[in-house]
Amino acid sequence: MTADRDRRAAFEAHDVGAGGGTDEDLSLLFGTSTALFASMAGPAHVLETANPAFFAAIGGGQRERTGVALAELMPELTTQGFIELLDRVYRSGERHVGRGARVVIGVGPGAREAYFDFTYEARRDAAGNVIGVRMIGVETTQVRQARRLAAEQRALLEQIARQAPLPEVLDGMCRTIEELSPEVLVSVLLADADGRHLRHGAAPSLPGFYNRAIDGIATGEGVGSCGTAAHRRRHVIVSDIATDPLWDDFRDLARRAGLAACWSTPILARDGRLLGTFAMYLRTPSAPQDTDLALARVFAHTAALAIERHQAEQARRAADAREKAARDDLAFLLAAGTALAGRLDETQTLQRLASLSTPALAPLAAVDVIEAGRVRRVAAAAADAGARDLLLSHTPVHDAEDDAVARVLASGVAEVSRRAPGGPGPWRALGVTGYVCVPLLDRGRPFGVFTLLFTRGHSFDGHRVTLAEELARRAASAARNARQHAQRAALVRDLQSGLLLPDLPDIPGAQLAAFYHPAGEGLDIGGDFYDVFPRGDGSWAFILGDVCGRGALAATTTALVRHTARAVAGLLEDPVDVVEAVDKALNDRFAHQNNGFVTLVHGHLTPGADGLDIQLVRAGHTPPLLLDADHVVDDVEAPGGLLGIGIPPRLTARRLTLRPGESLLLYTDGITECRAMGAEQYGETRLVKALAAAPHRPAAGDIVRILAEDVRAFVGGREVEDDQAALVITAVGPAPAG
Repeated sequence: MTADRDRRAAFEAHDVGAGGGTDEDLSLLFGTSTALFASMAGPAHVLETANPAFFAAIGGGQRERTGVALAELMPELTTQGFIELLDRVYRSGERHVGRGARVVIGVGPGAREAYFDFTYEARRDAAGNVIGVRMIGVETTQVRQARRLAAEQRALLEQIARQAPLPEVLDGMCRTIEELSPEVLVSVLLADADGRHLRHGAAPSLPGFYNRAIDGIATGEGVGSCGTAAHRRRHVIVSDIATDPLWDDFRDLARRAGLAACWSTPILARDGRLLGTFAMYLRTPSAPQDTDLALARVFAHTAALAIERHQAEQARRAADAREKAARDDLAFLLAAGTALAGRLDETQTLQRLASLSTPALAPLAAVDVIEAGRVRRVAAAAADAGARDLLLSHTPVHDAEDDAVARVLASGVAEVSRRAPGGPGPWRALGVTGYVCVPLLDRGRPFGVFTLLFTRGHSFDGHRVTLAEELARRAASAARNARQHAQRAALVRDLQSGLLLPDLPDIPGAQLAAFYHPAGEGLDIGGDFYDVFPRGDGSWAFILGDVCGRGALAATTTALVRHTARAVAGLLEDPVDVVEAVDKALNDRFAHQNNGFVTLVHGHLTPGADGLDIQLVRAGHTPPLLLDADHVVDDVEAPGGLLGIGIPPRLTARRLTLRPGESLLLYTDGITECRAMGAEQYGETRLVKALAAAPHRPAAGDIVRILAEDVRAFVGGREVEDDQAALVITAVGPAPAG
């Protein structure tokens, strides 16, 4: 019992005596730990013992000693409230726990900011009296920095995700690192597309003159830390700029900027492309720690994400811009092509070319063409009417060597210049600074020149030149079509005028009026025809018909019918014989083709005392209509078949007398078969009503006018699909004697 009591008393004495035994155990326990341990005695807080981690945290060196009051060893703690906190724990005996406490350790330039989690607890003797304070803690500076680094990293990634501007992201990244490591100055350089030069990206704390000096440096061996790192594609550490040969060409610049060390890390894309460099500068010669290199790698990776995202966005915008430009170009060309193709006049087409190009392609435009060996300016366009008139008044000289228009006309090759044209012209008054001259070609030969003129503040590039060339090509094609259309229309008019009577003859006791409207645009010679001519014995012959088809074949057939009728009508008394002669001529003409037929009404007209004596033959044609004096309309029947088909037409003549005030209407089926917007045809019924609506005793011209207006109103302005012709013969009174 006595031995057990002695052992227990000794244990208790070891456990609570003067703090020595317990603190020694704690010192042993924390001796090799990263946790901090210190034991202080008395109200002066004299440091009795501490582990190496404590001394390392407070700065080591002269501070690694015991037996000194803590306020003397670390005087900076007094102003930060930690000595007062020790006093409170010593007086009250109550434990104090601190979390994330900020402590500035050291004084002057060598001071550092640190963070700790710690516990202050009272040391007691056997009687329970407080004899000192014990501190156990752990430095959380790195953990705090890691958390802050992670938070900043997240913020940067969020900026990248929301597509913040690249300069904003890089500037924020540099400032974040400089806050985490106050002794560091950060710079980011961006690689050109070819990877051969580095451009300024961000460096908020470096002097402006330094950033300007290194903006655009080449990548290569010996080009400072950054140029070399970009060349080698790996870290380049220069601990002392003053002695490192990599900085031979930039040493004075670094000295003026106050830079002594530079650690550079290449920024690489996922596919290995060089994106730029990430550099950490210091104002004193220094070598990086592993943590510095890790920090550089982390932010180089973040910078790579930002730069790649920026490049991808730029590529997308560029692609969108190209696509939009292509759509705009296509829309412009389609609209221009439509506008140009809608003009069937060459001059109007070229005038439209000039107006379409201003201001879409250039502020000034002109079009010149060759006419009879001379150059004529046919169009000019400008925003200002005065400039347009001035440009329109200038005419280039065809054979002048110093004139751009003359050279393009001679060579057939476009000419581009970023200066005013040579030779005389209103270039100074118009402020011309450049021009594009494009030939207008017809089957490879220039017939004109399309000129764009540029003034101050307006520039052009290859894209605009290409648009001008394409617009000129379309305009030349449209002008050629318009010219051919005009030539063809003139030819048709000439031919048609030869097939139709220029003027109807004057017949005693009769009025004549005719109506002719070709189908479509009138570019094909119509198949409808009419003619009135004397027979030589005081009587007259008339004919109205329709030839199958249009164009040249119809023209030759029409000519054959008219000339044959004119040739034989004066020789043959019976109109049936005349029509049979026409049928024979047609059959002989088409014996080897068998691809045409003719319908017609032919008759002989003899003025008499009672009116007009008429004898007519109808060969497969629509029957004539008779409007009598009582305003009754009736058909004039005369059976007969088609001509020119190789089958005898079996013709029968019909005789009638057209008394004064009565009219005979001959017409082609182009009138009765024309259609309105729907499927309805004009028809014979409407024709009869229009004829009956004529005034009492109408003149021949009145009937033609009424008929033409009614047909035009029926079709509603639409182009008719077949030629229309009508001939009206009206008796006006007895023929004079003799």
